[in-house]
Amino acid sequence: MRVMGVDPGLTRCGLSVVESGRGRTVTALDVDVVRTPADSPLPLRLLAISDAVEHWLDTHVPDVLAIERVFSQHNVSTVMGTAQVGGVIAVAAARRGIDVHFHTPTEVKAAVTGNGAADKAQVTAMITRILALQAKPTPADAADALALAICHCWRAPMIARMAEANSKAEALVAQSRATYAAKVAAARAPKVKAAR
Repeated sequence: MRVMGVDPGLTRCGLSVVESGRGRTVTALDVDVVRTPADSPLPLRLLAISDAVEHWLDTHVPDVLAIERVFSQHNVSTVMGTAQVGGVIAVAAARRGIDVHFHTPTEVKAAVTGNGAADKAQVTAMITRILALQAKPTPADAADALALAICHCWRAPMIARMAEANSKAEALVAQSRATYAAKVAAARAPKVKAAR
């Protein structure tokens, strides 16, 4: 499975592509950070990120995108920018029929380090070890993008099992409702006395 990890941000947007192998083996294929100047108008910054992501999607043809889920911060403008970038990227993937999954920072840290409260240095050290890189990926946005892709590779089997279980549960609920509705309809139907 080829996964594109995205650490969305207006100033720096981390992009990575990894490929999962047997077991927990993951190979890094590419990583980069798209930068946009803070003094540029928002639409132009989003366009620059969109263009870069479109190029990556066409070049690497990932099976799935893993994007960091925006979480509440004190700086509302940062959250808004991050959410807008995530939306632009999700739309680009949707146009190509590529599945998009969002992972929280805690889920990513827990998957990569075993500790949902790990700091950036711990995440970067584990990414370097997992991918057998010669040097630590920099800046942190690059390491975060790789961590997101690895997290999805390792969580994908569980996500698939949960989706299958939810589908089965929904089918059982629908079947149960249909059975109940049929019983109610039968109980309300006028009873016809047999002729003697």
